[in-house]
Amino acid sequence: MKLRQPQRRERPENVTPLINVVFLLLIFFMMAGQLSRSDPFPLSPPSSASEREPAKDPATLYVAADGRISVGGQTVKLAGLADAVAEARGAEARGADTGRLRLKADARADAARVVAVMDRLREAGVERIDMLTVRGGG
Repeated sequence: MKLRQPQRRERPENVTPLINVVFLLLIFFMMAGQLSRSDPFPLSPPSSASEREPAKDPATLYVAADGRISVGGQTVKLAGLADAVAEARGAEARGADTGRLRLKADARADAARVVAVMDRLREAGVERIDMLTVRGGG
């Protein structure tokens, strides 16, 4: 008498460990990655020997090597700087220090232009200006 051999059932591949690894990698890169705003135009800030970093909350104003000024993602002229700064500080004031502003100027920018921008900022009511630099100079 011949006995039939039972048919072998193929078990489906278990992909649960693969999915777990993919999700763990996704979570790792989300936690390890850092999202930051890009500059509105290419800048190479001056270097600094200071170890202290400014607070990250205030609005940022950019001065390019050719003298262009940008605040709140918009390029502005020196004459309209006070209004643009007030608008940018109002938009970013959620929990931020509104009497403070970050200034990121290109190292090749004309110093007189940067000083003129700083004077306009003082006139606009900015009490403290944090000049952003690259660490490692000195």
